[in-house]
Amino acid sequence: MVQKDKIVEGSQTESDPSPGGTETGVEVQGSVDEHNIVVERTGRRKFVSGVVEGFYGRPWTMEQRKELFRRQQKWGLNTYLYAPKDDYKHRMFWREMYSVEEAEQLMTLISAAKEHGIEFIYAISPGLDITFSNQKEVSTLKRKLDQVSHFGCKSFALLFDDIDHNMCPADKEVFSSFAHAQVSITNEIFQYLGEPETFLFCPTEYCGTFCYPNVAQSPYLRTVGEKLLPGIDILWTGPKVVSKDITVESIEEVTKILRRPPVIWDNIHANDYDQKRLFLGPYKGRSTELIPRLKGVLTNPNCEFESNFVAIHTLATWYKSNMNGVRKDVVMTDSEDSTVSIQIKLENEGSDEELETDILYSPQIALKLALSEWLNDFGVPHQYNSRQVAHSGVNSSSVDVSSLTTPTLGSSTTVTTVFQQPIMSPTAPLNEEPHTLHKEEDEEEVEVEKKDSDEEPMEMVLEKQDEVEDVKNVNQILRKIVKATMAEDLKPMDTDKESLTESKSPEMAIQEDLASDVAPMQTDDQLNKEVFVPGPNEKPLFEAESLTLDDLTLLAELFYLPYEHGPKAVQMLKEFNWLRANSSTVSVNSKCTEPEKVAEWQSRAKNFEEMCCSVMQMFTRLSNSANRTILYDLYPYIWDIKSIISMIKSFVQWLDGRILSTSFYCYWINSGRWCRSQSSAQFLSGDQEPWAFRGGLAGEFQRLLPIDGANDLFFQPPPTVPTSKIYSIRPYLTEDEAAVYKICREMYTEGCEGIPFSDQEPDLIGDRLVGGFLTLSPDYGFVLEDEEGICGYALGTVDVKPFVKKCKLSWIPFMQEKYNKPDSEKDLSEAEARCASPHSHLPHSFTHLECKQSDQVDIHTKVTDPSVAKSMMGCLLSSLKANGSHGAFCEVRQMDKRMLDFYGKLGCFEVAKMEGFPKDIIMMGRSL
Repeated sequence: MVQKDKIVEGSQTESDPSPGGTETGVEVQGSVDEHNIVVERTGRRKFVSGVVEGFYGRPWTMEQRKELFRRQQKWGLNTYLYAPKDDYKHRMFWREMYSVEEAEQLMTLISAAKEHGIEFIYAISPGLDITFSNQKEVSTLKRKLDQVSHFGCKSFALLFDDIDHNMCPADKEVFSSFAHAQVSITNEIFQYLGEPETFLFCPTEYCGTFCYPNVAQSPYLRTVGEKLLPGIDILWTGPKVVSKDITVESIEEVTKILRRPPVIWDNIHANDYDQKRLFLGPYKGRSTELIPRLKGVLTNPNCEFESNFVAIHTLATWYKSNMNGVRKDVVMTDSEDSTVSIQIKLENEGSDEELETDILYSPQIALKLALSEWLNDFGVPHQYNSRQVAHSGVNSSSVDVSSLTTPTLGSSTTVTTVFQQPIMSPTAPLNEEPHTLHKEEDEEEVEVEKKDSDEEPMEMVLEKQDEVEDVKNVNQILRKIVKATMAEDLKPMDTDKESLTESKSPEMAIQEDLASDVAPMQTDDQLNKEVFVPGPNEKPLFEAESLTLDDLTLLAELFYLPYEHGPKAVQMLKEFNWLRANSSTVSVNSKCTEPEKVAEWQSRAKNFEEMCCSVMQMFTRLSNSANRTILYDLYPYIWDIKSIISMIKSFVQWLDGRILSTSFYCYWINSGRWCRSQSSAQFLSGDQEPWAFRGGLAGEFQRLLPIDGANDLFFQPPPTVPTSKIYSIRPYLTEDEAAVYKICREMYTEGCEGIPFSDQEPDLIGDRLVGGFLTLSPDYGFVLEDEEGICGYALGTVDVKPFVKKCKLSWIPFMQEKYNKPDSEKDLSEAEARCASPHSHLPHSFTHLECKQSDQVDIHTKVTDPSVAKSMMGCLLSSLKANGSHGAFCEVRQMDKRMLDFYGKLGCFEVAKMEGFPKDIIMMGRSL
């Protein structure tokens, strides 16, 4: 194969989903028959419709792209634009030629696109550092595209998005403007390639807000429109980088100055600018009247491939509703079994007025149609190989394992043992990562692949040092690859090193791959076991509830669109706003004065809690779905929204009867941080780009809590292995005292191994550590529950001084009466020393060391979810701040390594240096 020096630049550090943030490239095999590609024409040229992979972040895998082609063909889309920002040879190292192994992958991909009738457009982005006036640079670019054309690619794109407008001194001597420089090289490349039928150009001013002074008067766009050859189409994102609406008027304006209709690079579903946002809403804000006024539409969707089902499906529905100017009415009919059907009526007859009527597309109908079809995929275990492909880099030499194995080889699965350490234990830190055991362990679990922003996507590509020559069988190739990879470090795009050093033969690895689709998280031994039949006193087998269409609808509405939350999400925001704004109705001071308003508040609070429970239920069902490939892409997002909704639900429960109207209500109304109507209005109007409002729905709820600025408490990464287990947090009730005492004793004695405690005083530890809080400050307590009961607690007091005073007046005397004073002349045991504390001649010492605390937190060792500790702390600190507290602190004994480690790993408290405290006491605190 002929190699020629050309380079595709990698991604730049910006995360805006600009057209460059979604640029594309097309790969077509040399043997591709262009006549086999489905081309729909509207008079002169086809309408480009499809997907651009042009985001910043992990590129999709080769197998994911092939799955994309299959879906596009099924749904009637015709184009794929290859432009991943983090493909080094697309952008950052655009001068580098593709290696033999990379060439094979590209040819395979181009061939797959052709087989599904998809036009593959290869995009290159040299704008970061190209010298336009240097003929060597131009020749390098030509050689790079020559190489790609030898792969079979016939369609290309040249992208100049997200780059500096300033030219180097050498270019300034040759070109009168930046636009002239770009147009010159683009025209030259276009003609050099033989004026391909599809050739796209992305300008630096690719949206309305980037045009100076505006679209109609932009000298840059005017030059592009006048000088760019007419056979070259121009990409455009609309009024903004992420446009809420693209109107007919705005397209007519840009069409006039460009002297050709644009191809829309649509970032409406792009999420590479915010790690907490995902967009599962329908294609919206673009009238079907745009279709005859455009050259095409390419959507640049979410970074997570599986999350784009709705985005691409609804785009296809939108496009087909008025494809080629033929009218298609989309009618939704709901049968008794809630199935969805669409009747498409082609009307070749009728007046022009009928064709202009925009009744052809309904976003809500399109969404329901897409979700109904997507629901079926959740019940099908892993459908294709989701291994990630290595970044193309300098001097890289890679082998595509999947291309060497038999076609029946599906997804590959690595077998290791994975377990999680408990959160609260004498030896395990809070956020300790799960360990990987060696092969000598008796039991092994399938380690599921997870979506991780630090790992690269795609099918498995293993780097090797020695070139494989004349290898005749699959097993021999695999053995050489494994041997090579064991001797060198893996590159960024490779899979876990542990998976490659497993002492398994290639035959065994292939057998595991073939069985991996049966049921995720199961080993071969488990699959061969007989069906378990529970006995009379045994629990029945767990059967996960199936995901429903309502669950998927709720999911889509929680993660809707950049400028818009779904109806259910909006309802939840409105209800929580109302509950917090009217919390004085159920405050301690006024709860009995207005019974009708109290009943209304409590009724709406109950309805709100039910909405929160529906989110938890959706999370559980989705986490138990059979298709783990979809789950891994969605899990970080549903985990995040589940965690914040859990905190919001607990806080609403706490408001009822515990809020102090005097301080809290005034703070709530007068504090600017609690009143965000102006920013919310800007968000909904689309006047600002969506990255100005971080966090999506989860961020909106966070900003409505008293501790909205405590970002560390809201940073709760999902577990390594997805789990459907739910912990609930609620306010403390008096009947919870025994359970809290039990946990307190168990955790304290476990941390004091070797120190005997008498069973004659079972409440001793609880009385010393948490009794004062539960008796004197019960309104600032939260408990953590699972299906077996209470497994953690967080206790506090809003004002330390009156709390200490109450301890001296009531709690200390009660403890002195409850526990007999031991003989002070003999050596005291730990338990006896505890009993002696209330009888000390310095009672202030007891209150100082044990009761002058604003919070006390403990979680049972069986809890393995590290996020619940932060959630409980968030609930406690919200309640404290809501009633006027400006800071929180706790006292920890220096010898209590377990609690020191817990607070340290929790990350929300810092060690405070304070004078006048005993040396064996460590003060930890934070401001609110």
